[in-house]
Amino acid sequence: MASTLEPNFQADLEAINQIPVVNSILEVICRTTGMGFAAIARVTEHKWIACAVLDNIQFGLLPGGELKLETTICHEIRQNQEAVVIDHVSEDENFRHHHTPLMYGFQSYISMPIIRKDGSFFGTLCAIDPNPARLKTPEVINMFKLYADLISFHLQAVEQLAFAETKLLEERRIAELREQFIAILGHDLRNPLTAVSNVGQLMLRMPLDERMKRLATILQDSSVRMKGLIDNLLDFARGHLGDGISLSLKHHNDFENTLNHVITELQIASPKREIITDININGSVFCDDTRIAQLFSNLLGNAITHGKKDAPVYVSANAYDQKFELSVSNAGEAIPEAAIKYLFQPFQRGQVKSGQQGLGLGLYIAAEIARAHKGKLGVTSTAEATVFTFQLPA
Repeated sequence: MASTLEPNFQADLEAINQIPVVNSILEVICRTTGMGFAAIARVTEHKWIACAVLDNIQFGLLPGGELKLETTICHEIRQNQEAVVIDHVSEDENFRHHHTPLMYGFQSYISMPIIRKDGSFFGTLCAIDPNPARLKTPEVINMFKLYADLISFHLQAVEQLAFAETKLLEERRIAELREQFIAILGHDLRNPLTAVSNVGQLMLRMPLDERMKRLATILQDSSVRMKGLIDNLLDFARGHLGDGISLSLKHHNDFENTLNHVITELQIASPKREIITDININGSVFCDDTRIAQLFSNLLGNAITHGKKDAPVYVSANAYDQKFELSVSNAGEAIPEAAIKYLFQPFQRGQVKSGQQGLGLGLYIAAEIARAHKGKLGVTSTAEATVFTFQLPA
């Protein structure tokens, strides 16, 4: 009766054995009906495989065992998907000359189809005994129906869990590959970019005509923007690979100069945009000034890129009582409420207009820098203005 299982049948056998109540179901069936053998069978067009068995009559079938499909009544049940109930084979007009009870020597028999939740046929919940039994009662039939439905429900749950686990593993594998790719890409780009930057600096020191000076400035400015993109890539990779955003914390008494340097860089890159500042730094600011400059550059660059072109960008910075607050505001279309909760997630760029380039990492990196400082980065957006605010506690 035993056979080597095909891969799909092995999965069905494992799915049934993952259902914790299967053994209890078979025990209750035998105890309630007085029958000596109960089983859950996987029945297909070509095979009958036992998935779970309780054998008190030495029928000789084990889980994974196979019966020739044509020798079973389950073959007929699969075709019409209706239960078969026999109290006493010798007295049953339809089955007293049937080949199945004659071959296997049983007198009582009940088999209930197990229908998956998608409507497909899985198999049967069945029981046999060499002696007659009283099975054609509402109590017994409804019990079998209930257990068949319960098995179907658990099969669906097992399959959904297996699908979710497979999908999770695949997404994790893709994420790891992406992060490794980003890390390698960032490191490999730095060397040639450094060479490009050095060429730009060298050209600016040479006696050039105005056209060549403009080209050298474009080269230098482009290398600065590329360096910012690479830094964001590397920060993202480090954060997701477990190292996190690294900080070098100390007190800075000239923090206003750090902010003004960022403003000057972006003003040179976007000379047609007006940036209005209100900076009041009283005392020192305890932070990693390079990282805060990176955060500020990302916020200000975002405002210049996405804000209304003919309206100024406002920058406000205040330090008081050892606390620091920085806000960047721009006019333009309001950010949809549904999109705000995704703004600080990686690769979320929202609606990208023509000429707007980037990887969708700037705001994510800014939020990670704020988090590393135990600070808070938030956003409010209305039809009048979009305001990003960074708060650094004492």
